[in-house]
Amino acid sequence: MTTIFAMIFVLGVLIFVHELGHFLAARSIGVRVERFSLGYPPRFLSFTPTTEGLLFRLYFYKWNDDSKLEWKPVIEKIVSAPRNKGSDTEYCLALVPLGGYVKVAGYVDESLDVELTGSPDELNSKNRFQQIWFMSAGVLMNILLAIVFFTGITLHTGLAEVTDEPIVMDVTSGFPAKAAGIVSGDRILTVEGKPINKWTDLTTIVHAIPEQEITVTWEHKQQKRTAVLKTRKGPIPDGDGYGMKEVGLIGATGGYEIRGAGLGESFVNGIGQTGYWFGMIVRSLTMIATGGASMKEIGGPILIAQLAGESARAGMIALLSFTAIISINLAFINILPIPGLDGGHILLVTLEAITRRQFPLKVRMVIQQAGMAMLLLLIIVVIYNDLSRIFAN
Repeated sequence: MTTIFAMIFVLGVLIFVHELGHFLAARSIGVRVERFSLGYPPRFLSFTPTTEGLLFRLYFYKWNDDSKLEWKPVIEKIVSAPRNKGSDTEYCLALVPLGGYVKVAGYVDESLDVELTGSPDELNSKNRFQQIWFMSAGVLMNILLAIVFFTGITLHTGLAEVTDEPIVMDVTSGFPAKAAGIVSGDRILTVEGKPINKWTDLTTIVHAIPEQEITVTWEHKQQKRTAVLKTRKGPIPDGDGYGMKEVGLIGATGGYEIRGAGLGESFVNGIGQTGYWFGMIVRSLTMIATGGASMKEIGGPILIAQLAGESARAGMIALLSFTAIISINLAFINILPIPGLDGGHILLVTLEAITRRQFPLKVRMVIQQAGMAMLLLLIIVVIYNDLSRIFAN
């Protein structure tokens, strides 16, 4: 249940924030918003502000006039007093929880349902900069969410300052250090009989011997303890800014201390953390492109759910950190110039601006359909990877 609730929290927050960005951007430039949906069709329930009041609809299967079952409103009811004016924007909760969308007038989106009339409240009637502002707003909101979360986390937990003292600050579940009983606050004394005076002494030895047994001596509450650990192999940045290298790991971090941080410093760190994770995404994709990593390592919704559950069990700070990281991933993916994504729409508008001509509606529809096919193929790949991991384990 923890995994399910964590998944709902992470996806719910990210989808809502992303679509809220598009919604607010559309309102800011006078574009009519027809629908704000959490989840993909079919719709389950919706609320629509009208001049007659707030219209509530509940959707389910219902017999139509041709004696066929059709998914349509089974309950339609005004649930509030009349209003001076209504936006007529339908706010709905749909049944497929892996996304969401904002449908605006005059915009070829995922639904491929569009009617261009030339009305001034259609997106197609706005200038190129306004269109790009609408298309990029979801990505900007995801980036802002990551910065806000990382800022808040830094305010709460403080900042790490390098001391290089061989004192353990944290251990990772499932790694040798935790299994051996090493805990936060312990001081590492020797590794393979070599004295450890600095944390870098420890990492130098451990990183050089992946998947090998080592003898570690440490001090726990003024008592010496010794254990034989088998290092694990894992990737870390190799220092060139792009690549990764495999090293030995025992799952212990240290060599730093935590101090308090003010709002300004926390905000700067929030921006820095967001930039760091953007860089990690670029490194990962570079490794896949150059053969340094496999497409099999790409995860999808099942892996996100598993990691969300693990983060939730580790505490709220870990869950918020994970949400911020996934928000950055969502922003990066959406800005890619692939038809069907925000970046694809931006590319299309940019090409129209360069050529000084507008692509016909049929051409836009074909481009959108091609993009959706590519995205569907990617979804199949990541779900296959997720299922392969489950069966392999």
